[in-house]
Amino acid sequence: MAKKERDTICGLDIGTTKICCVIAEVSDSGKLDIIGIGTSPSKGLNKGVVVNIESTVESIRNAVEEAELMAGVQVESAYVGIAGGHIKGFNSHGIIAVKNREVTDLDKERVIEAAKAVAIPMDREVIHVIPQQFILDHQGGIREPRGMTGIRLEARIHIITGAVSSAANIVRSVNKAGLDVDDIIVEQLASAEAVLDADERDLGVALVDIGGGTADLALFSEDSVKYTSVIAVGGNHITNDLAIGLRTPQAEAEKIKRKHGCAVVAMVKSGDLVEIPSMGGREPRVIKRDVLCEIIEPRVEEMFQMIYHDLETSGYLGIIPSGLVITGGAAMLEGMPEVAERVFGLPVRRGNPKDVGGLVDVVNSPQYATAVGLLLFGMKLRRNGPPRPLKGRNLFNNVTDRMKGWIEDFF
Repeated sequence: MAKKERDTICGLDIGTTKICCVIAEVSDSGKLDIIGIGTSPSKGLNKGVVVNIESTVESIRNAVEEAELMAGVQVESAYVGIAGGHIKGFNSHGIIAVKNREVTDLDKERVIEAAKAVAIPMDREVIHVIPQQFILDHQGGIREPRGMTGIRLEARIHIITGAVSSAANIVRSVNKAGLDVDDIIVEQLASAEAVLDADERDLGVALVDIGGGTADLALFSEDSVKYTSVIAVGGNHITNDLAIGLRTPQAEAEKIKRKHGCAVVAMVKSGDLVEIPSMGGREPRVIKRDVLCEIIEPRVEEMFQMIYHDLETSGYLGIIPSGLVITGGAAMLEGMPEVAERVFGLPVRRGNPKDVGGLVDVVNSPQYATAVGLLLFGMKLRRNGPPRPLKGRNLFNNVTDRMKGWIEDFF
């Protein structure tokens, strides 16, 4: 295998359904060119959480080896996505005195530290600290206070935390597969980097990354993260309904969903037929396709109603005039945008990865949004200096160092 190139970067999306590794080469202009992609069925995770380390390690190793073979390079580290119901986000507020002088970089760090000073349970650690806005002497909406003069500086930030054990198991699995972890990144933030436009983030948009086990939500307005959440329902729930309703094995139900599934019965021709494999060696059956879709539509509608209720409860439903962008593997199901538009009464589109070159046609699908986003997010983090690999239970100890400079890159 070829030697590792210094100008390559690797993103590793560890999902409930599949593990995806994408390798990109950094061009002289700083643009990412995709040179390798590898996927492997995910066998050791449940709703984004590792439940079998050995199976997870094997799946990671298979995906990485496939991507390395395609790229012709060997990678030693990766930016890794993290998801699951244990991911929680909340907003916080900090205040410091600047004593009627110019605001410096140190003041910005101090006020963010003040906003981070909140009680967090012992079994949870901070993953991301994302500035939303600064307020100087009650003047809000300030994105860059440096150089301005005032007496009182405030910061509003969004903090995302995760369960220490779940994150440590992700890192341990990647390490056992032979890779260092450059950083861990919440998957909906990574997907947002790959699929959202700057205008959408500024006006107000909700990103919904629908995977196999969960639907990960991130809401943006005024170019900053306002709200994040995880809904414990995903594409696997649709597959389970099909397996039960059609009396067919899970693997066959997944194939049928991908090939013939549609979330809107009215979009299906009444004469279309689908062959359904039976269990126990029985003869396969033939049913109308609209019967299949009658099972799918209620589950998809329920999923979006849960997301709607979550946003309504958060109080942020009214600040997303750009509507929804849905991405992730389950978003590829025909009719998904139409059901979302019906539930939300807002414009909805599928999000495909952008802002990369190379094998664009291969990654031009919602299922690769997180992996490509990890590359883009990782490139922004690299601007703050070379990453320090995260290890074991100490993986969050350098969170303050990792967050320095994020203000300039993400705000």
